[in-house]
Amino acid sequence: MAEVAAKAPAPPSKGQFSEREKEKDVRTSNIVAAKAVANVIRTSLGPKGMDKMIQSPNGEVTITNDGATILKQMDVIHPAAKMLVDLSHAQDVEAGDGTTTVVVIAGALLSACSSLLEKGIHPTVIAESFMKASKKAQEVLKGMAIPLQLTERESLIKSAVTSLNSKVVSQYSNLLAPIAVDAVLRVIDPKTAINVDLRDIRTVKKLGGTIDDTELVNGIVFTQSFALCRRTVQSSER
Repeated sequence: MAEVAAKAPAPPSKGQFSEREKEKDVRTSNIVAAKAVANVIRTSLGPKGMDKMIQSPNGEVTITNDGATILKQMDVIHPAAKMLVDLSHAQDVEAGDGTTTVVVIAGALLSACSSLLEKGIHPTVIAESFMKASKKAQEVLKGMAIPLQLTERESLIKSAVTSLNSKVVSQYSNLLAPIAVDAVLRVIDPKTAINVDLRDIRTVKKLGGTIDDTELVNGIVFTQSFALCRRTVQSSER
């Protein structure tokens, strides 16, 4: 009678176990940092969102509920948190609105990731699932979207008024919305343009007036007065 001795698999070495724990700690640190940024601006979202008072190192105080402005004033060091700041900036450049929403949604998705990771689901599976959900969400949004042409000025003004309703100047939306729309239409060709470079539009702030004094200038505005100096040339007659 022969007996076969089978060896049990060797337990993972200390180095392997430490590496797995390190990977887990890095993922947890990234999620916590990103969620912290999302929680900072979460309360400023929506028509009932609260304004934030931010003081810069030089003593300048800014009061706003705009997500891009808040994140721009924050001194963020963590790489994962900086990604959310860049996300907000990219949204601001591309659409000009929704800067708070994208950060809050990203924070909510990362919170869901944390729960899925605790259940033992592999990060790759979670990422692939999010990609599929993103494609499905785009299909749904495109199906319910209403096409808008840049030649439809009144529709553009309604969209601008809706965007301003959540801002500090919401009570002046009927004044500022037409100015914003006309400023955009003057720097693009509505027949061919699909986006606008906001660097072509400059906002000049002047003290001493009210919002009702705001106007659109089709040209260049000089913030300082320039004195013209005339040089007198004396010539002697022969």
